[in-house]
Amino acid sequence: MAIRFPGIMHAKQILRCSILSGKESALMSMNVVPKGYFAVYVEENQKKRFVVPISYLNEPSFQELLSKAEEEFGFSHPMGGLTIPCREDVFIDLMSRLNGS
Repeated sequence: MAIRFPGIMHAKQILRCSILSGKESALMSMNVVPKGYFAVYVEENQKKRFVVPISYLNEPSFQELLSKAEEEFGFSHPMGGLTIPCREDVFIDLMSRLNGS
């Protein structure tokens, strides 16, 4: 049984919608990544796709996740996109903190 926290659900919605215009939202629904964003796959078992702003690449905490991804996968990512080896709730928590800063 999973425990759901309202803050995490809100953070998921923020990550998926971020601050997107109508045109960008339409692109997201077609699995196209809008300009200024990139897709990552998160979770160790069942991969979930998130679209995050490229500005997060400059954040030390996000760079730490990228280092973990490099250690685990090298430059070969089986999903075709960047795969980050961490739990979904940890990733969502980090993204919500970065979104607030």
